[in-house]
Amino acid sequence: MMLMREKKVKMLAETRGDKIFDIFINVIMGFILLIYIYPLIFIISASVSDPNTVLRGEMWLFPKGFTLMGYKHILQYKEIWTGYLNTIKIVLLGVPIAMSLTISAGYVLSRKEFKLRNLYMGIFVFTMFFNGGLIPTYLVIKQLNMLDTIWALILPNAITMYYVIIVRTYYNTNIPEELHEAGVIDGCSDIRFLTSVALPLAKPITAVMALFYMVDRWNMYFRPLIYLSDRKLYPLQLILREIVASSNMTPEMLEGFEPSEYAIMVQISNLMKYGVLIVASLPVLLIYPFVQKYFVQGIMIGALKG
Repeated sequence: MMLMREKKVKMLAETRGDKIFDIFINVIMGFILLIYIYPLIFIISASVSDPNTVLRGEMWLFPKGFTLMGYKHILQYKEIWTGYLNTIKIVLLGVPIAMSLTISAGYVLSRKEFKLRNLYMGIFVFTMFFNGGLIPTYLVIKQLNMLDTIWALILPNAITMYYVIIVRTYYNTNIPEELHEAGVIDGCSDIRFLTSVALPLAKPITAVMALFYMVDRWNMYFRPLIYLSDRKLYPLQLILREIVASSNMTPEMLEGFEPSEYAIMVQISNLMKYGVLIVASLPVLLIYPFVQKYFVQGIMIGALKG
């Protein structure tokens, strides 16, 4: 009886400890969630608040002095929509090209019958640590007549070797070799096996890589800044940069403006700055929930196993 009581007491103590641990973990996770979600709530609230309340620091969470003036000016600012269209073109062209190259390279490097896979893998990994640098790359793109074209943003960085390694590892660890052997016996070619067997089984990693490439193309900033001079080709991020810069005016930029005119310009600029952040992030925020179920599974299996 005494032993039974001691066991029960021990079990109760462990249960209480588990509860305390769960509460501690939930508090920590809630705090981390707050750190990440607060900036998003602040930007949404600031985009529809009176800019004076935002500048004075009176608005810290929920909107104050509700106004849609910022979104009204965004709708009227043609360059934003031109940048939006250019960014969509970059995503629609860049992501399929990047995915085709990444999946093809990852699949080939995962095949044991490909004798040179270690050699090619070494060459590919070498490019992750060493490259020609900005100036030689710029000169190459110039010689190829790709300056001031959308292809300067798509082709030179069409593939990311880190993603190829993840895809290769996924195929190595999650596509049974017996499936390939059965396909070979049935007369299935490598291309047919990839499209009909491997890809359907690799939906998690495919969705994750597509999301990564999309976010990279959507947030592209440095490459357009270097390779584009035609404003008609500017993506959304460069237009956003100009709007943000316009709210940080120097005294020299204020010459010729009345103080009242400058105040109105700053207010509109601040509202547009927050509003464009929402407009620029909205597509990614809308797409992520549809691939979230694949996200953890794909990236964890592809990166850690093997």
